[in-house]
Order: sequence, then C-alpha cells, then structure tokens
Amino acid sequence: MTSSTLLLGAVAYDPKVVTIWEGFRTWFAEHGLDFDVVLFTNYERQVEAHTRGHYDVAWNSPLAWLQLQRIAAKTGRQAHAIAMRDTDRDLTSVVVVRADSPVKSIAELRGKTIAVGAHDSPQATLIPLEHIGAAGLQPGRDVEIRYYDVLVGKHGDHIGGERDAARALVAGEVEAACMIDGNHLLFAKEGVLAPGSTRILAQTGKYDHCNFSVLGNPHREPIAKFRDLLLGMSYDDPQVRTLMNLEGLRAWLPGRTSGYALLERAIDAFGTIDAFVGGLVGGQ
Repeated sequence: MTSSTLLLGAVAYDPKVVTIWEGFRTWFAEHGLDFDVVLFTNYERQVEAHTRGHYDVAWNSPLAWLQLQRIAAKTGRQAHAIAMRDTDRDLTSVVVVRADSPVKSIAELRGKTIAVGAHDSPQATLIPLEHIGAAGLQPGRDVEIRYYDVLVGKHGDHIGGERDAARALVAGEVEAACMIDGNHLLFAKEGVLAPGSTRILAQTGKYDHCNFSVLGNPHREPIAKFRDLLLGMSYDDPQVRTLMNLEGLRAWLPGRTSGYALLERAIDAFGTIDAFVGGLVGGQ
C-alpha cells in the first residue's frame, strides 16, 4: 500500500463483507484506483479511527454517520456524505402486530410489551420507538420494551435481533414488534412470519440508511476518483453485478443528508450517542 492508496473503513457485520470489498478492490484497481479496506468489529471503533485520520472514507451506518457528523462539528471539521446505494433512500420502519390482535392503534399498546432489535439499531429500535413516543406512548414508561441485543455495535446491520423480535411476536411473547419494512417482507419469505399472520399497525416516515462518509474536502484526490468510479459503476457489468447484489443495490447515487432527520430526532430523544460523542471529543 502506498501513500496514494485510498483506504476505506467498513464494519464486518457478516462474512460476505470480505467477499464484497475484496471484489470491489479488484475492480477499482482495474480502473486505476489504488484501493484497500480496513475492517472493524463495530461502528464506534470505526468512527473513532476515522476522526483520528487512520483511513480516508467510511462506509457508515446512519447512526455512525450522525456520530461522525456531530464529532466533526464539535472539533471544527466538516463531514460529507459522498455516495449511497439506491436502496438506502426513502425507507420506512413498521410496528407489526399479529393478524388476530385486537390492537388497532398505537394508543392501544399502552401497558403492553413491544419487541425491538438491538439498542443501537436505527431501523428496528430508535426510529420506530421515536414514532411510538410521538404518538403519545413513552417507551419504558407507557409501554415495556424488550430489546433483542444481537451484536450491539453493528447498528442493526446484523438483523438477528430484528428476526428474534419477529419470532417473539409469533410466539405470543409480545404484543407488537418493530422492524424495517423490507425485513417484514423478508421474514415472510423466510417463514419466520407466516404469510397473513401479521398486520402493520403503524409505519414511520421515510428515512435514509448507509452512506460513504469523508472528513474535510470531499473533492480531493483520490476521494473524487473513488466517488466518480462508484457513480459510474454499472449493474450491467457482470464483474460487479454479483457484488452489487450482495451489497443490496442496483446503482450508487450521490450522497444526501436530508434523510436523517427522523434518526436525529430519535437520538436526541433517547440521548443515544451523547456519551460516545462527548467522550471522544473530550479525548481529542
């Protein structure tokens, strides 16, 4: 690796991550970009390493993006989202009940138990719980929350906790469960949720998910070349189609930050990243 190598930070939430980035590394090299990847076990370590200048670009969860953005603001720097998947835009989460449940509204969940994913999952915990709170039920006070903390630190990218929450709903252990809308469909295909066995009680507003994040000037080389190559990548190219399928996209799009408002409201309501940001800024 040379000083001109673009180094990407990513979290190894699944073994397929190695396959994905090794494949992209080969493709970038063939297109004139010296590219390599450093893998982390959790987003907090990844964000910390980014703020200390240990690599150039982060593949960040939405929560990690907000962590980076707030640390940058407190230390006189700027964070930029330079690209994202087409499938990272305009997502929603759902609050699901069993089809035969008498509950017809969020208000009727008062005094009952709701299953969610890991504490740090934007899609299966933070955003839907903020939605429930905005509807008048305070999580932990008006409703009991049962967390399924599978691989905390991976920000819900590992959907095991979400799947466990769905199983608890099927088993009758909880009255409702929270999950991203795409996983509601996935769990039905997997047989975790039998077709017709559940009903969507509420749906959140739209939000965005992961992005490639940089600190400082996003137009400097080789970051600009990395972004241009990403945006020019074609799903019709058989060399990258399998990798894009593994990463869950058909096209890379320019990054945007307008889709993180719901998550910002949630972390402000629950104080989710305050200690992490304060501790890291204080240690700079």
